[in-house]
Amino acid sequence: MPRVSTPRDVPALSRRVLADDVFEALTGLVMDHVVAPGERMSIDGLAARLGVSPTPVRESLARLEALGLARKEPLRGYRATPLLSRAELDDLFDFRLLVEPWAAGRAARAVRRGDGDAAALTGLLAEMTVAPTAGYDHYRAMTEHDVRFHDTVLALAGNDHARQAFARTHCHLHIFRLHYVQQVGSSALAEHAVVAEAVQAGAVRDAEAAMRAHLRASRDRLRPVAAD
Repeated sequence: MPRVSTPRDVPALSRRVLADDVFEALTGLVMDHVVAPGERMSIDGLAARLGVSPTPVRESLARLEALGLARKEPLRGYRATPLLSRAELDDLFDFRLLVEPWAAGRAARAVRRGDGDAAALTGLLAEMTVAPTAGYDHYRAMTEHDVRFHDTVLALAGNDHARQAFARTHCHLHIFRLHYVQQVGSSALAEHAVVAEAVQAGAVRDAEAAMRAHLRASRDRLRPVAAD
């Protein structure tokens, strides 16, 4: 029997919606550098800015810390984390280049054996055919698409450890925070299409090569804007 909501349920639901709204607002401020990298994030100041109580701000800052977008300092509160340095960017892509081409090849092999279905990949491509413009309110959808695309490849590869290790990097937030313009999104979408085609065809080496080319191109687009 469906559960009937009562008035008692409404405040809890409202609090959850408010907390999510505050989290998205703070994420946007950090991603768009309205809160500059390294800037202190005052709970009371942010609460006043957003017109809310300190509680959802405090909860949201803890969530941002889990994503690596904020850092809590003992007795001093929170700060926005610095942008990725060039060395950190290279380390991130070194990891991805070890894991993701292998995963793309394994995904293609699973499809060829009939153990996997690449329809989810092509479905993701159909959902986003034009890259959004700059500004987190716009390119948030591209960030979510990018996460889902790469996670779907890893899911098809069938290795949960690799999939979880990739998820813990939160890499798409950090690379788009470092630099996003519409052309970056357009290039990524075109490269995703090549990966998806190879995986769907069950072409193991082509899938590996396509993912490797995509990651190298992504890294090379970002390296010039990363600080030494």
